[in-house]
Amino acid sequence: MNEDIESFLNPTLATIRDNKAKWNLPEFRRKGYRDLHRINRYGLLFRSDAVLTLKNNINNSIGEISTVQKMTKNSSFCSLIVGKGQDILFERYADDFPEFQPQTIMSITKLFVNLCIGEMIENDLIDLNKKISFYLPEIGSGYADASVQDVLNMNVINAYTEDYTDPYSSSFLHESVGGWRLPENLDQNENQEAFLNKIKAKDGIGLENKSDLAFYKSANTDVLGLIIEKISGIKLRNWILSITEAAGFEDALYMATDREGMPWLSGGGCLITRDFLRMGLLFSRKGKGVMGRSVGSEKFINDTLSSQGPKYFEFSKDKFVYYVNQTMKNGDWIGHSGYGGQFLMVNLKTNIVASFFSVLETESATNEEYKADMISMLDEIVTGNF
Repeated sequence: MNEDIESFLNPTLATIRDNKAKWNLPEFRRKGYRDLHRINRYGLLFRSDAVLTLKNNINNSIGEISTVQKMTKNSSFCSLIVGKGQDILFERYADDFPEFQPQTIMSITKLFVNLCIGEMIENDLIDLNKKISFYLPEIGSGYADASVQDVLNMNVINAYTEDYTDPYSSSFLHESVGGWRLPENLDQNENQEAFLNKIKAKDGIGLENKSDLAFYKSANTDVLGLIIEKISGIKLRNWILSITEAAGFEDALYMATDREGMPWLSGGGCLITRDFLRMGLLFSRKGKGVMGRSVGSEKFINDTLSSQGPKYFEFSKDKFVYYVNQTMKNGDWIGHSGYGGQFLMVNLKTNIVASFFSVLETESATNEEYKADMISMLDEIVTGNF
């Protein structure tokens, strides 16, 4: 006779309050962001064989910038590092945040897609004007008739929602696919492809975004991940390994995956602070890596900077962040934000990179004023006026 063996739900991954896993509740989030690479149910670890050398060439005037002083004194602050070429120009850590502490980079992971798609364009593997269904015949109505370019630019309307103030938004339900929380039914562990194929169009509304505002949806990035793997014939994990080795990360890139090992490109990455800088430096070199390696496309990165996508965020009066090719951009810089208070910014004219880690402990892990201050600070740094 078989008897039930006693067990209980994993307390860190179970939803406790406001439909959030324990690690993402405000009182646990600061620690949760540092431990997410261990909390994930599924994941991969990538390490480079060669490490990009970084040298201290500290410019103390960066620390005297008023916005830097303000943001690094905020209780949410974790780390700020600024670099150019192979020089570290500035580096500061919160008292409780060690130099080699990994932290989730959340949606900054999306930048990897820019490198993958750019390289595929260089090799004539993809046409950005084609519909998603041309490359993914099984995709649902939420993406079938959208162009690859519109998906790249967060320019698609469908039923997937990403509202961090709504704990029942699609983006939170998406977390169970990447192992950040337990599914409602433990016997129903969907993989990434099955989840994405079920996203539908809004009733009576087409996919075309006729406004000039971005419709930010993390599912877009994961749809592009399916295309990258299926059309290139190269496993997504091998694309990520190539990026890791070109960037010359010193520590590991931790990457959340679905149950079948598909990397979660919309937000699954975790890095230490100096590797967060190395990631940005790879973009400042437009894909040229260590040991003669290269990833991405210099032309596609340049086109990203010069293109005008939909507006994503107004960070100062009449100064907007635009969304283009899985990057956020303004003027001479490209970059990306991460849910909860991170940003990577790369000025492609000055080649100055600034990487900022923090953890917002508000209920929604968002604060629009804080986000504007963060972007304004980094914008001031990467222009090089210090």
